[in-house]
Amino acid sequence: MSFKPDLNWSDVTPKSQFMNRRQLIKGAAGAVALGSIGGAAHARGKYAVEGVDEVNSLSDITNYNNFYEFGTGKEDPARNAHTLTTDPWTVKIDGLVDRPGDYDLADILKRVNIEERIYRFRCVEAWSMVIPWNGFELNQLLNHAGIQSGAKYVAFETLLRPEEMVGQRSRTLDWPYREGLRLDEAMNPLTLMATGLYGEDLPNQNGAPLRLVVPWKYGFKSIKSIVRITLTDTQPDTSWNMTNAREYGFYSNVNPEVDHPRWSQASERKIGGGLFSSRQDTLMMNGYSEYVDSMYAGMDLRANF
Repeated sequence: MSFKPDLNWSDVTPKSQFMNRRQLIKGAAGAVALGSIGGAAHARGKYAVEGVDEVNSLSDITNYNNFYEFGTGKEDPARNAHTLTTDPWTVKIDGLVDRPGDYDLADILKRVNIEERIYRFRCVEAWSMVIPWNGFELNQLLNHAGIQSGAKYVAFETLLRPEEMVGQRSRTLDWPYREGLRLDEAMNPLTLMATGLYGEDLPNQNGAPLRLVVPWKYGFKSIKSIVRITLTDTQPDTSWNMTNAREYGFYSNVNPEVDHPRWSQASERKIGGGLFSSRQDTLMMNGYSEYVDSMYAGMDLRANF
């Protein structure tokens, strides 16, 4: 499968806006310089960001973020996630794999190819961003673990540590946070394990030190702070589907033709455009149809939402 780039640095939510709620409110825009772009809908090589008013440091993450482990408000993760310890970090890989075990993240990173990728990010709440991630294709890690023939799905779990993750002390969700993909989705070259953004390590509020990014699905599928990956022959439970199956399906592919029961998914508001910015049309599969549609051939996308 080959890819071509369709996003440039001019599409990226400027760093100061991405990191600071005040900039989001003002809709301030920074000039973003184009770096070395190439490959599969992503950026490769070094890049430069110029003319941007860096209001916040990287210890300050976006104040417009969903990470319920640190609270349900958009600004809660920035306020609370400093308590999270991310080093050392271990990921358990088990289930239908040849080499199950507890994998140290530092060892994982020695075996994979870190790339820079610019992806659209679409929240189920009908807002969006364009984000430059650093990370590696999930298929590299799964292939290293050794996929057994009976595996059909990949399940993920977030860290469970309520003494550091204040939101887990509430009953907002059934902790730990869980997500899952079909195996072919997990192996798709677009599916990324992100380790950073804007060329630096992931801040805690964005899911440090390791999160999933599945750009054609709604953002809640891109589980954060991953500590367990399980290959299985049955469809795994996922947190939002367990909480409200009527509103949050297992697949959760971006589809402007299938509304959320409480709001339309036909359009979205791009963060950084100001409070009164016009909405833009939502793209089928978030603009990645060319690379993912074949996985859903013959499926009823309304029944399998």
